[in-house]
Amino acid sequence: MNPRVLVVEDDGPLRDLLGRGLREEGFSVVTAPDAAGAMRMAGPECAAMILDVMLPDADGRDLCAALRAHGVIAPALFLTARGSVEDRLSGFAAGGDDYLTKPFHFAELVARLQVLIRRTPAGTTAPAAVSMDPVSHAVQTPGGSVRLTPTEFRLMSVLAAAPGAVVRRRELVRAGWPNGAIVHENTLDQYVARIRRKLRAVHAPVAVETAHGVGYRYVVTRS
Repeated sequence: MNPRVLVVEDDGPLRDLLGRGLREEGFSVVTAPDAAGAMRMAGPECAAMILDVMLPDADGRDLCAALRAHGVIAPALFLTARGSVEDRLSGFAAGGDDYLTKPFHFAELVARLQVLIRRTPAGTTAPAAVSMDPVSHAVQTPGGSVRLTPTEFRLMSVLAAAPGAVVRRRELVRAGWPNGAIVHENTLDQYVARIRRKLRAVHAPVAVETAHGVGYRYVVTRS
């Protein structure tokens, strides 16, 4: 079976070009022009994802983090016109696996995809305790919906992408403030406290625990 690749790109001509080229290289391709479409199409059948960072309805890094929180493990390659170190680090913190700066050579894109697919186990998804929407920055829980700010959403998504694992403070800062902003020592703690209050207000079945001196972890408190 041909590996299935999800291409999320708002530039129509580029999206069509990528789709045609990848099909000629033997991939099965599905495309989406925005994050909302990508959330509907991503699933266990995806072998890899190509995500534009600048989408019309969401930041591609927010989309990637939300997909990771939903249990989608297909490797993600970001396409972006911005290639600074901070941009790349924030993409990796959000769950990305590779970064390619526009303009790029198509042959290099194909080679990077093939490497990502070879080193990644078959895609899967796992049931999520909460549902995360990268477009509205809302978190849907059994007790109701929680609206987060963009920064809160990025932090929550990165934590939820690895349930039970400790995410280090510097990784959270890179994900929450992806443009290299200077963040004071207690700023991260204040944002996490706000996320906790919002989750408690709707009795969400998840929590954010402190790993003292290291970072934070996302845990499911009940099914």
